[in-house]
Amino acid sequence: MRGPTRREWIAAAAGAACGVGHAQPAPTRPPLGFSLYGMKTLALPEAIRTCAAVGYDGVELALMPGYPAEPARLSAADRRDLRARLADNRLSLHGLMENLVEPAADAAHRANLDRLRAAADLGHALSPDTPPPIETVLGGKPADWDAVKDRLADRLRAWAEVGRAGRTVIAVKPHVANALHTPAAAVWLVERVNSPWLRLAFDYSHFALRGVALADAVRPLAPLAAFAHVKDARGTPEKFEFLLPGEHGTDYRELAQALPAAGYRGPVVVEVSGMISNRPGYDPVAAARASYANLAAAFGRPAKK
Repeated sequence: MRGPTRREWIAAAAGAACGVGHAQPAPTRPPLGFSLYGMKTLALPEAIRTCAAVGYDGVELALMPGYPAEPARLSAADRRDLRARLADNRLSLHGLMENLVEPAADAAHRANLDRLRAAADLGHALSPDTPPPIETVLGGKPADWDAVKDRLADRLRAWAEVGRAGRTVIAVKPHVANALHTPAAAVWLVERVNSPWLRLAFDYSHFALRGVALADAVRPLAPLAAFAHVKDARGTPEKFEFLLPGEHGTDYRELAQALPAAGYRGPVVVEVSGMISNRPGYDPVAAARASYANLAAAFGRPAKK
């Protein structure tokens, strides 16, 4: 028997992420969210209230050690309370952020699988009808790609099995400074793993730093993506700075239209880089407000006074 064509594979992946057997709506501007990666200093109730008040449609929870939503810190009662707060504030759970490195030594790889299982369990507890994707970068350096790509694909097949067992999509993000850093490599990796439970997290800022036109990044990657971040960037691949969305020149009107037109059906979530949030005097509420103000018109959201 022949294997699936690329078009058939993409359709199967979209079905796993969006619900097999359900008609998909016509492309519209995607929901707009805020990642609580940029609100580490706020308690979860305050962060959720803030994002709702600003006007976002949903949030991404950061699950890394030391963050308020780290799964080990959340009891069953905490999870019930968090789910209720999201519902009361009419916020969707857009995603779960992890920060994992692969290919790793066997012990670290097993720890990664355990963290993915814990993330999937949390996602089902908080949003059982629509479990959010888990998104993560993969580490390494750009020069490593050719040396690690086959072993990386093997490791991610094990990740995909965790996703399948937990009915949760895992989305890996190309990063300008990581081994996985180009659109072509991202397409190769997802197709090599060949599972609807292993997809991409799209963040144009990393491709902008490499001089890739927005359309040339969206066209191949949007059909394979289950999650998207937005932020701005300036500099070169060797020396760069991440900025709040709207601070440097990304055409967000184009992005808001291009992603769904190319087949993306997920949310678009503001990510405040650690380059910003680790600065002395950083104000997470001000960052959320400024990002929303810069993106509202592009994403069809009402401006906030």
